[in-house]
Amino acid sequence: MDLRICLYIVVDAMLALASLVFAAGLRFGQLTLQEGWQPEQALRASLLFVVVILFSSYLMEVYALPRESRKREILAACVQGGCAAFFFLSVVYYLAPELMLGRGVLFIALGFFVALQFSWYALSGIGARKVPFAQRVLILGTGDLACQLGGLLTSQSGSFTLAGYLEVDAAHRPEQTVHEPELFRSQIIPARDDLLQTAREHKASVIVVALAERRGVLPLQEMMRCKLNGIEILDAPTFYEMVQGKLLLEEMTPSWIIFSTGFHHTGLINVYKRFIDVLLSVTGLLLSAPLLPFIALAVKLDSPGPLFFRQERVGLGEKSFTLYKFRSMRQDAERDGAVWAEKNDARVTRVGAFLRNSRIDEIPQLINVLRGEMSFIGPRPERPEFVEKLRQEIYYYSKRHTIKPGLTGWAQVRYPYGATVQDAIEKLRYDLYYIKNLSVLLDTRIIFETVKVVLFGRGR
Repeated sequence: MDLRICLYIVVDAMLALASLVFAAGLRFGQLTLQEGWQPEQALRASLLFVVVILFSSYLMEVYALPRESRKREILAACVQGGCAAFFFLSVVYYLAPELMLGRGVLFIALGFFVALQFSWYALSGIGARKVPFAQRVLILGTGDLACQLGGLLTSQSGSFTLAGYLEVDAAHRPEQTVHEPELFRSQIIPARDDLLQTAREHKASVIVVALAERRGVLPLQEMMRCKLNGIEILDAPTFYEMVQGKLLLEEMTPSWIIFSTGFHHTGLINVYKRFIDVLLSVTGLLLSAPLLPFIALAVKLDSPGPLFFRQERVGLGEKSFTLYKFRSMRQDAERDGAVWAEKNDARVTRVGAFLRNSRIDEIPQLINVLRGEMSFIGPRPERPEFVEKLRQEIYYYSKRHTIKPGLTGWAQVRYPYGATVQDAIEKLRYDLYYIKNLSVLLDTRIIFETVKVVLFGRGR
């Protein structure tokens, strides 16, 4: 999570509290949320209001608004967040009426918050070309890799903006082509001996090395001066990972993996993962138990065949296990052999389409999680036939089997449905990012993203 999003969350929390104070003063003429409340009760109700507001804004992707969003798009997102907050608070107040805000306070506070949030977002940088609090990045290189990294910075909102492309040596610059964007050419900075002075002139706080060939070209002494003077030096794969939340497979080398931070899973992490797996799988099975008779009846009435779908999948250490799902396809779906599942697959039954879109078909996988064959969060388990093919075509593919496969995961929530080798490469970028950066914080984020996937049908 970058600095810009953290700032928006902090400010939104303060705006939510200000909205409560305003609503209470307008409704009761004094700083109280409900007549007769003690300070401790008011504090709990206020904290609940703020947490639900922030979660609703996150759920409605208010914090993911693109840089070029128009004011009406910002307003629509803020209103959707307010409506979601009203729904969640209504449910909470039904379950815990002792925390219910005073009459009229909830409506006034939500309305005032939406107005303040919209005003803050419209004025603070979303919808504007300039990104506040962003670090300026000087890209060292002018080749295809440099152009790719620069394109990422100019196409999305984030913590970085492009300061320019610096030639290392004009003799090493690739020849321009008719396909080279004019904007790219205009942002090239001619080669200079003093790298530190160049970075300061362009107000760059980060230098990214994006050179296809470094031998005899990389200005090591100048880069060291920049490093010692507080300018961050990053290589292309590391910077790509920071901006995209996935790994740049084409530029990764075994030495980069060996010497990079991450890819190290302690015993404590393993204990944490197993505890969460058991807790969530048991909870999920208990909560879904009342639905099982209705799901079974719907599957059986819709098409002939078994209730459960069993299939061999590849797990930790490339060992095979039997995966369980509710059957969502016709019984003869693979009479001609194993094939990739596709979006809007014709083999899917009517009930199966609902089960797949709502992810209800994956409930039986909680049994796999409970048995230790899968984790709640991890790479998607693939079939042995596909794994063998993908191992031959994708160099790092086997590395995804260094942890247990998951019911949900970073790739599942970040990348839409895919059924090709190229899609497998893109998902592998996310899977390896997760393996490299596995943490409690990242798992928590994936769980929140999974909620959005289930509600809005994104990802896979």
